[in-house]
Amino acid sequence: MFTGIVTAIGTVESSEMLQDLRVRISCPYDPAEMAIGASIACSGACMTVVERGGSAGDAWFAVDVSGESVSKTAAGMWDAGSQLNLESALKLGDELGGHIVTGHVDAVGTVESVKDAAGSHIVTIRAPADLSAYIAPKGSITVQGVSLTVNDVTDHEDGSCSFALNIIPHTWQVTTLGTMTAGSQVNLEIDVLARYLKRMESLRG
Repeated sequence: MFTGIVTAIGTVESSEMLQDLRVRISCPYDPAEMAIGASIACSGACMTVVERGGSAGDAWFAVDVSGESVSKTAAGMWDAGSQLNLESALKLGDELGGHIVTGHVDAVGTVESVKDAAGSHIVTIRAPADLSAYIAPKGSITVQGVSLTVNDVTDHEDGSCSFALNIIPHTWQVTTLGTMTAGSQVNLEIDVLARYLKRMESLRG
């Protein structure tokens, strides 16, 4: 489990196809605190550490990314040079500053527009139809591993929806969200509570 509060930005150093895609990621963590088998969310996708090294503040870790994970995440995110939002798994006693995030990407959305708003940024993202029922104003959503609050939602005739986010300057600066432009692909994870509510509604109906 995660909270959607990014603790570092990592950079993909290399991607090599072995049995799965072996991705090595540089980061400012302490390798002594990254156990083999530990979970780290990489731009919203939960990955397992299979190797690690370096020194505190100048570390690296490697993950194996399955073909399924590659197909379900934003195009190009595992390519060398890509930057990733990183978050270590939640520990008992940690502050829950965002919302409960599982690290399972539900779909890839597309940024429709990015507008400056007196230092903050209003970002509108198009989500596919199978996510529309789970996105609501004032609800939570995870974008690129970042916990955010939905401002408003516009439904479209094809069943898809567009939702707007207000991203404050701090979040814009300390995550990869500041690199988003119109056309960017982003990993989306719906609020786990919305998932259960939808299931309960379908059974009631």
